[in-house]
Amino acid sequence: MKKILLAAACLTLLGVPAQAETIGFSMQRFDDNFLAILRSGLEAHAKDLGNVTLLIEDAQGDIARQQSQIENFIAAKVDGMIVIPVEADAGVAMSKASDKAGIPLVFANNQPSNVDQLPEKQAFVGSDQIQAGSLEAREVCRLLGGKGKAVILMGELGTLVARGRTEAVHEVFKSDECKGIEIVEEQTATWSRTQALDLTTNWLSAGLDFNAVIANNDEMALGALQAIKASGGSTGDYVVAGIDATQDALTAMKSGDLKVTVFQDAISQGKGALDTVLKLARGENTDKKVFTTLELVTKDNMDKYLNRN
Repeated sequence: MKKILLAAACLTLLGVPAQAETIGFSMQRFDDNFLAILRSGLEAHAKDLGNVTLLIEDAQGDIARQQSQIENFIAAKVDGMIVIPVEADAGVAMSKASDKAGIPLVFANNQPSNVDQLPEKQAFVGSDQIQAGSLEAREVCRLLGGKGKAVILMGELGTLVARGRTEAVHEVFKSDECKGIEIVEEQTATWSRTQALDLTTNWLSAGLDFNAVIANNDEMALGALQAIKASGGSTGDYVVAGIDATQDALTAMKSGDLKVTVFQDAISQGKGALDTVLKLARGENTDKKVFTTLELVTKDNMDKYLNRN
């Protein structure tokens, strides 16, 4: 008995839980490039901690599937949950279900609609989407000299990420130095390179006049670049911008195709989400919103971001 008590006391002094913790993790979708990096960061951190078991599920962009995953996590009595919500409003129901069950919940990357009214034992870990969109738009404005015609490729409209980044572009283009830029079209390509390729191809085929493409993420920016090249156009005639600073995006930037991206730290978001939910599960204090780094990336400083996402 004395040995058992001594072991427990040592674990307490070291700040290490005596029992392994199980965390349910529902991702918006596995096949998103940025989110895949976030997942890798989270898994690597769990492995380093050594006492955390992850139950990872792919919502495949389906709200009902994700809600079912949350219900299963609750039924399994996990110690905490991390969710990258498919849709902001659906996140509210998940928040209520988690609160009722008394299970800590962290929303990662995508904010739920109730992000400013999260219950106790709930938090958000991600980046400031208004800042991300503003950094992107201001650099596009600078490169265009404050004049031009732009199209916007939006992410899934049900996410606050897409709404915030798009809203930020509109606000920047209302400023005195950028009001000469006209937004001639904006549509969702649901974060997808393929859908952005198809949508941009349609715009080009219809003769839409634009010289800038502002995408809510790098994948859509890369799809737009593919469309421009396939149409016989020169990427040098367009300012194409994205957000995330993925390796594919930086490769396109090095070749001179992509002009602008914004670094958000996928690995830190994954690690931060896990650290935050573990703190909540252990009854420790944490901020309700934990924001990770955002930095403008251009060809001049891109080397700094190689192999970071």
